Amino acid sequence: MQKVVKDLTELESEAKHLLARLALRADGATLITLSGELGAGKTALAKALARALGITEVVSSPTFVLEKIYRLPAGSPFARLVHIDAYRLESGAELAPLGFDEIMQDPHSLVILEWPERVADALPPPALAISLVALPDHSRQVEIVAA
Repeated sequence: MQKVVKDLTELESEAKHLLARLALRADGATLITLSGELGAGKTALAKALARALGITEVVSSPTFVLEKIYRLPAGSPFARLVHIDAYRLESGAELAPLGFDEIMQDPHSLVILEWPERVADALPPPALAISLVALPDHSRQVEIVAA
């Protein structure tokens, strides 16, 4: 599915629709991958997803720390959101120090991973693979592929 998102308000609405499509997996974490060039809106979408899940603290890009973990409020289908930015990684093996294998075994975790192409050799199939493209009018083309 492809659509154009004109602004942050529409991005927030799209984040809610995306979350409504997700269900807990019995066999491990739910993975959402976000692809796109620098400035395409990956982190903006990750922030919108976090807000839609009820996270009230500031959500920022984990580019330099690689991973941020947020506890989700009671009533959420997931217990925690794990936000990973793989931009600085060169292979999936570099996810190991983050405890990625253990995270992916927890069915109560929602993992949002930016730059999946950099660590593709270590990723299971995502529940949603989302690609973003910045358009000249500052809107974003969003392509969503569900597993």
